[in-house]
Amino acid sequence: MRISSKGRYGLAASIVMARNYAGGAYLTVVSLSEQLGISKIYLEQVFSLLKKAGIVNSFKGAQGGYRLSRPPQEISVMEVLTALEQSLFEKTEHSVDRKAPEIENTMQNAVFSEIDRAVLATLSGVSLYTLVTKAEEYTRTEGYMFYI
Repeated sequence: MRISSKGRYGLAASIVMARNYAGGAYLTVVSLSEQLGISKIYLEQVFSLLKKAGIVNSFKGAQGGYRLSRPPQEISVMEVLTALEQSLFEKTEHSVDRKAPEIENTMQNAVFSEIDRAVLATLSGVSLYTLVTKAEEYTRTEGYMFYI
């Protein structure tokens, strides 16, 4: 599985939005672009897809921007990536199905399908809230310096 830059940037922007969810403010693409070091034009494309998928809401005007449509606990990484990636789970190409169909079926069912199920379960089980919590933990522990 390969996550494109659109998926990675969209997930990062979603985490920032989850961090700010409790405050109720709408975040602009410009502010997100500056915080993350991502092109504003590229982020606009990402947010168009997130809005279409119902993950974010937008508000126009001077105080406008984007906000998560639901609490971060209710939005999974899978939902964000599915909105942004065209082919998150591409079907694995067949390799030896003509000469050795039993080996092909074994590989498809025992390996490739199992990998897809495990990835799906992992991505579905991680919420934006979980990622915000982990980012905050990382921020707290990065400040410590240990001397021996």
